[in-house]
Amino acid sequence: MSESAQAVLAFTATAEDDERPMLNPAERLHLVEAMRMAEAIVFASAEPVSEKQLAGRLPDGIDIAAAMAGLQEIYSRRGVNLVRIADSWAFRTAGDLAFLMSRDTVQQKKLSRAALEVLAIIAYHQPVSRAEIEDIRGVETSKGTLDTLLETEWVRMRGRRRTPGRPVTYGTTERFLDHFSLSEIRDLPGMEELKGAGLLSSRMPASFSVPVPPSDPDLPSPDEDPLTDIDLEELGLLTPRVTDD
Repeated sequence: MSESAQAVLAFTATAEDDERPMLNPAERLHLVEAMRMAEAIVFASAEPVSEKQLAGRLPDGIDIAAAMAGLQEIYSRRGVNLVRIADSWAFRTAGDLAFLMSRDTVQQKKLSRAALEVLAIIAYHQPVSRAEIEDIRGVETSKGTLDTLLETEWVRMRGRRRTPGRPVTYGTTERFLDHFSLSEIRDLPGMEELKGAGLLSSRMPASFSVPVPPSDPDLPSPDEDPLTDIDLEELGLLTPRVTDD
């Protein structure tokens, strides 16, 4: 029996203990083949592959969650792991073997302290405008700092606040999750984890709290409008349309 088949059998054997339906032998074989196909798609992609993309390329009726969970189990004991990044999947070097890749890693320019502070504020408070970032930091934020974060593709312009002046709001990207090995934005460390890592003083004010990031940061907030093509043109993110005279 193939390793893929064994993984599916192990995954479905406990279906009675939860809400997953039991699969008959034919359905299991169908799922094994879907896992092989998903493995090939993700392996060949240079970028994380979304579940929507997988659903569009795998046979109809496939339980994408079950296929990826079985495949993830197979790779959990290997030098390469299958990891979930938001609603996408990608192969990444196992965490305990990352040191083997250090010689081949392209060293990125380190972010300044100001950029790191702004990145943290955006990650925890998104969607957030430049004025709101400055209010939290207590100092002015230069355009260069935000430009640097946009260039890393860890931060993106995501909308406009429904307030006078309609300021642009910022949020993190899937590339941010990928770089910091986060499945979703809510995997960011909380207060106790930050203290345990020595990133917060144990003598922080009693009123201090670490905000909980939104469960789905891609959804617009109630006081935010998504960027339109006109907004993108004004911000230089879209080539202006050329009209015939």
